Amino acid sequence: MSATPMSAGGPAASGASAKVVKRPGGGVRTLPLLAPSVGLLLIWMIVPLAMTLFFAFRRYNLLNPMIHGWAGFRNFKYLFQDPALLNSLMISVIIVVGVIAITIIFGTILAAVFNQPFRGQGFARVLMISPFFVMPTVSALVWKNLLLDPVDGLVAAIFRMLGLQPVAWFSVFPLGSIMAILCWEWLPYAFLILFTALQSMDEEQLEAARLDGASAIDIFLNIQLPHMSRAISVTIMIEMIFLLSVFAEIYVTTAGGPGYATTNLTFLIYQRALLAFNVGGASAAGVIAIVLANIVSAFLTRSVGKRLEL
Repeated sequence: MSATPMSAGGPAASGASAKVVKRPGGGVRTLPLLAPSVGLLLIWMIVPLAMTLFFAFRRYNLLNPMIHGWAGFRNFKYLFQDPALLNSLMISVIIVVGVIAITIIFGTILAAVFNQPFRGQGFARVLMISPFFVMPTVSALVWKNLLLDPVDGLVAAIFRMLGLQPVAWFSVFPLGSIMAILCWEWLPYAFLILFTALQSMDEEQLEAARLDGASAIDIFLNIQLPHMSRAISVTIMIEMIFLLSVFAEIYVTTAGGPGYATTNLTFLIYQRALLAFNVGGASAAGVIAIVLANIVSAFLTRSVGKRLEL
């Protein structure tokens, strides 16, 4: 009798196939596909960071090429001895905390108001979110020349109609004027995120609360506000990241003045680099800004991540 060869589907083959571990993606090697984009992203991030770190430890003045060489930590020493650094940090904190507080408070209130049906609701929503799509430079020009100009501005005209003296807002209240512009720009964003969160609520829960005799304020404080807590955390994180780098509004309206009244850390870097031509000092300030931004982003990412896990 002739021996019958074992078929490919026999016990040996089935045992071998059982040991095969499938890779994610159906066994396709994804590294060659991801490597070009990831490599380009790393180069795009690492090269500017490396150049900033390099110039932060060197003497580099654009007006005098003879000033060069290794500076060590002297750029940081001179920067920390400059009162403008502490002032710029305080201005940055005031802008970030003030704008976030105002936009979150009014954003939650407006989201609850717009969540109720009323005539012209769609048109009102479009008007509400439209300032967010205006470029920062254009917003600053509109506020400076059309609204808050002490001679030809709309607010000055209203003051004269009421028998009041117009105010030079960017001279008398420079930081408040900057924050007003930023609130006008970022309130629509906060409203949009929080309103979207409210739209995902179960209407049966709200209807049950109304049947139990809960007032609109009780519903807002005990049902809607806790439901928006995750969206509020995400909104705070996004706004803080962008508000730390505010520049265009300050440059167009006050140029950091009067004095250093509206000079945040971003504008201080610009002053050191392109007005004082001190690239080394500006790079040192840039390193400080990078460190602070990473600390803030790490803290916010961790806190938001914990809240999203709830």
